[in-house]
Amino acid sequence: MKDTALSSTHQALGAKMVPFAGYNMPVQYEGVNAEHETVRKAVGVFDVSHMGEFLIEGPNALALIQKVSSNDASKLDIGKAQYSCLPNDDGGIVDDLIIYKIKDETYLLVVNASNIEKDWNWISSKNDVGADMKDLSEDYSLLAIQGPKAIEAMQSLSSHDLADIKFYNFIVGDFAGIEHVIISATGYTGSGGFEIYCKNSEVKQVWDKVLEAGADFGIKPIGLAARDTLRLEMGYCLYGNDIDDTTSPIEAGLGWVCKFNKDFNNSEALKAEKERTPERKLVAFKLDDRGIPRHGYDIVDSSGKTIGNVTSGTMSPSLGIGIGLGYVPKVFSKVDSKIHIQVRKKAIPATVVKLPFFKG
Repeated sequence: MKDTALSSTHQALGAKMVPFAGYNMPVQYEGVNAEHETVRKAVGVFDVSHMGEFLIEGPNALALIQKVSSNDASKLDIGKAQYSCLPNDDGGIVDDLIIYKIKDETYLLVVNASNIEKDWNWISSKNDVGADMKDLSEDYSLLAIQGPKAIEAMQSLSSHDLADIKFYNFIVGDFAGIEHVIISATGYTGSGGFEIYCKNSEVKQVWDKVLEAGADFGIKPIGLAARDTLRLEMGYCLYGNDIDDTTSPIEAGLGWVCKFNKDFNNSEALKAEKERTPERKLVAFKLDDRGIPRHGYDIVDSSGKTIGNVTSGTMSPSLGIGIGLGYVPKVFSKVDSKIHIQVRKKAIPATVVKLPFFKG
């Protein structure tokens, strides 16, 4: 089990630590609902240093990225980021990721912690163009400072105007006394804020200064459990739950990151799937009665026949109702369609809804 550079700090703060993607990570501090509310109403800070970072450089860096990723990275300007996925050879997804254009011929790929080795091997296997690849995952830390008060609370830590960093944009600048960190607005909570990429040797200083600067704004450390409820209220996919090697980006609702104006891995098959529409789709649903949907629960029709499965589910802290995502046949995928979630021995009625669940 690996530690992040802040694992001992979390333990000293009383965090409940759990194994996650091979790392010893804080799942919660004071409780999921309280931490969730902190991010929705004020500001919280997450240690997500388990995420992976690959640097792709050289004259053929873009060519490699264009081949392995579904989105069109040629549209990126310096200081812009892009959500994308890595299609496999069989219609599924190797991983989803964020691509940052640091400078001409230099890109940073941020991948999921559980897929670092898998993604590295996959991209390397496609690198017949001689792009320079470096795995920085063991050397860098990542903090996510999220919430409506994030910019105001953190402005004193940087000479840059943090309010100028638009969604899916970033700068390389000073923060918390450290020069040349990435300050990025690519959050996973739907409540605003930004992320800080810095070296492991720098992150304790950044963490301490973030908590100090945010003290008057109610900042608190937040665990991975609240990160999950926050992202689910926005309907953001979680790799390993809602998408994986067996789910296509088209049926997962990620057709918008598949740009067929270019060739990428398995693009012809995915284009054909999009044109004929997939047989099943990932939908969002709310329970009509009390109950909590969980990952793996069956989705059934009015006669009790299993038609799909819940991929993510929880009791929404913001809405006070059960919400979830799951795959169903396309006939059940329209908004307002009626389905049922099998919670133990009871089939609880639910309604397919439009995302996001939480609208701010």
